[in-house]
Amino acid sequence: MPEAPLSRGAQHPPPAVPRDQPPTSATRTATAAGPSGLLASLAPLLAEWLPRQRWFAGKGRPVTGFALVSATELLPWRAGGGMPGLLHLLIRAQQPEPPGHRHGFGCGHRRGAAASDCYQLLLGARPTLPPPLAPALIGRPSGGPLDGQTVYEALLDPRLTTLLLERLRMPGRLGPLRFVREPSSAIPSALPPRVMTAEQSNSSVIYGDTFILKLFRRVSPGTNPDLELPLALAHTGCTRVPAPAAWFEAEPPAEGAVPPPEPVTLGVLQPFLAGSRDGWQLALDALAAGGDFTEAARALGHATAEVHLAMARALPTSVLRRPQIDHLAAAMSERLDSAAAAVPALQPYRAELHGAYEDLAALGRAGRTWAAQRIHGDLHLGQALLTGDLGGGGGSGGGGGRWSLIDFEGEPSRPLAERRRPQPPVRDIAGMLRSFDYAAAVGRHERPQEWAGRTRAAYCAGYAEASGTDPRDEPELLRAHETDKAVYEVLYEARHRPDWLSVPMTAIRRLATARA
Repeated sequence: MPEAPLSRGAQHPPPAVPRDQPPTSATRTATAAGPSGLLASLAPLLAEWLPRQRWFAGKGRPVTGFALVSATELLPWRAGGGMPGLLHLLIRAQQPEPPGHRHGFGCGHRRGAAASDCYQLLLGARPTLPPPLAPALIGRPSGGPLDGQTVYEALLDPRLTTLLLERLRMPGRLGPLRFVREPSSAIPSALPPRVMTAEQSNSSVIYGDTFILKLFRRVSPGTNPDLELPLALAHTGCTRVPAPAAWFEAEPPAEGAVPPPEPVTLGVLQPFLAGSRDGWQLALDALAAGGDFTEAARALGHATAEVHLAMARALPTSVLRRPQIDHLAAAMSERLDSAAAAVPALQPYRAELHGAYEDLAALGRAGRTWAAQRIHGDLHLGQALLTGDLGGGGGSGGGGGRWSLIDFEGEPSRPLAERRRPQPPVRDIAGMLRSFDYAAAVGRHERPQEWAGRTRAAYCAGYAEASGTDPRDEPELLRAHETDKAVYEVLYEARHRPDWLSVPMTAIRRLATARA
């Protein structure tokens, strides 16, 4: 994983953390005060600060208001004291509803309410900020319980992130929050923290190169797959995925809902694979050295199959029959039409791309079925970590290295219920195949399609060796999923990285031609 400078302020001893502490008076007051208290004083600051954060999902739409779900003092602030305060918030950011919005992140969202996403915030409070914490500044509230204090992003304060680790070391409840620790996990105290800077949809803190805490920013009721799947895999004995050591969650207010909303997963603590390197950088290094990546890709295919087989043992599976296959193909076609309307470059290829989905639906009508199970959901080279050496020189071999898979959250933009649904394993495979294409293009290989083709073939061969099933033996299913992924990439690149649009468009032309 990417390294970051070690924070020097982490040597302070952590404050004592009480077990099973009931809600503090400040917690009850903040929640009850609603818009006239804590939230009203923070809203102007959050309206400016929140949209600037990389993990904020509502960019491009104005924030029209906030609703407070819960407020919990993890460390009460005391006037005149030498310690900072730590406040945990769950808030709903209200915005104009975008087309197709499904209220997937409402955190106990009431039916009929305005469109909103629920976010987890950790706020520090001090009279003034020391210079090293200046980049963490959010602002100074006027009125409310934090009147005149300096409020800031708590994850940049080593003292407060150390407190968070201490909370995870000692299971129990604090107001609506519940901290859980695996009985077999050994979590040392006073591990120096540092915040990862390469995060996008979430935030992570590394503790002493021993553990990594992933904090989910946009949250919704239900167990996050990044906790559910690694926990289930650990119970099968699968060692390809770091097993959760501790986690914490919140119980959102029922607000009259029947049944009440499920607990919200807020953060997961897992072993940190120190010294590991992600597959994306390894592939680029191999390209820069003039080597191929086939042995590494074969080993990665083997690791992917091991994880798929373990998930099928640990969690329920299903069978996709004609109704499900029709729905799958129709959803892919709908995404293609939407993307083509936004990106004209797709228009000349629409007929052949739709044909790939029709081929899949035709097999369903002919009685073909496919197994579905829980999958990674967003698999690519950046989600694979290699510990040890590739071997073979120039990044060309499998060597003594071992692949692990991480980040089982799935595509964060999709509703949680959709991400937890059984799907064909080939969706993960298609994501990895597309990642090889990207590496070949970004690495500027003189014959990128040739390099990617060899690497893709090696990955599929490794998968087949471990699973007994070669994804290339079901070309219609693989092509439909790879086409769907490439269409998504076209839309993403057109919106965010126009200079990269040629990468998925090359795949679009290849997939359209292959079908023809």
